[in-house]
Amino acid sequence: MSPAQDPDELLPVVDDQDRQVGLAYRSQVHGQGLLHRAVHVLLFDLDGNLWLQRRSQAKDTYPGMWTSSASGHLDPGEDYHAAAQRELREELGLDLELTYLGKVPAGPATQGEFSGVFRAQSGQKPVPDPEEIAEMGLFSLEDARALAADHTRAAPSLEAVMSQAGLI
Repeated sequence: MSPAQDPDELLPVVDDQDRQVGLAYRSQVHGQGLLHRAVHVLLFDLDGNLWLQRRSQAKDTYPGMWTSSASGHLDPGEDYHAAAQRELREELGLDLELTYLGKVPAGPATQGEFSGVFRAQSGQKPVPDPEEIAEMGLFSLEDARALAADHTRAAPSLEAVMSQAGLI
């Protein structure tokens, strides 16, 4: 099992104002619908196309669905920016400058996650972690918008993240 799927991973639990109120196991957070924190990174190539990932079938939520370039939960004591940098390195093997685009409020589309959204741009090709990612795809913005709207193929969070980034 990938460490990212460990049901005993401790995650910060937050209130409706995104203030930490405790810690809980990943299995409790997802099973009980507790509010928590995550990050999403949107990685663009130099021509403005957007890299998206199709989640591994081993993922506990939305397996095999398309989502942002890199994403993940915040660790205890970690801030949004540090988590975004870590996820970009762990999932795509890249260390890039990130621009903060805002935060998606916790809700059904994000499975109760307050989601910090970041942008990066690079000519480097991502090197996806096969335990996390089934495949990467490079999409025009028009095709990425259409994919995000198709909830039979994309996790609902992709549409919310792209909207926060001003792409929808």
